[in-house]
Amino acid sequence: MKYILILTVSYLLGSIPFGLLVARWWAKVDVRQHGSGNIGMTNVLRTTGWFCALITLIGDMGKGIAAVLLARYFGFDPTLTLVAGIFAVIGHNWPIFLGFKGGKGVATIAGVLVAYQPIAAAILVAIWLGVLLIWKYISLASIVVAFCLPIVLIGLRAQAIEVVLAVFVAALTIIRHRSNIERLRQGTEYRFGQKVN
Repeated sequence: MKYILILTVSYLLGSIPFGLLVARWWAKVDVRQHGSGNIGMTNVLRTTGWFCALITLIGDMGKGIAAVLLARYFGFDPTLTLVAGIFAVIGHNWPIFLGFKGGKGVATIAGVLVAYQPIAAAILVAIWLGVLLIWKYISLASIVVAFCLPIVLIGLRAQAIEVVLAVFVAALTIIRHRSNIERLRQGTEYRFGQKVN
């Protein structure tokens, strides 16, 4: 029963739509009506600017961190702690508070890794920044990092179940970026710093 409760709480934490709330509070904007319509940090950055995007990033990462720390506090073993983090990601992607229409989970995944495997988090952040600086596409950086996630964990000698869960999260993230992949293919994807209406 305790496990079900913690996983439920993790999902509900993930469902908190920080991007939507911050943009409404600070900029009086519903980000779902602008840009890509996504509630994540990237669309908040494009539509409302740096301040709201930074708060959104902190909030979305915080959801992943909180889920892992909560599970750890209540004595979950490492695998179930990671599963709690994944439930926060699922909550972000399919939030109950927004009719199951959410973001893509990259910042929340980053938060999970910061709490669960900080070395992997640092490596993946470096890869993300490198791709962003070279090609100027946040979506491409996120897709590349998703692909690299299980590879990095293998390199850090993670357990097999951790790698399997990482493959699941990576596949989920790439699937959530399918519209971005299509825009990248067509050459119409938004570049970093580009403002949209």
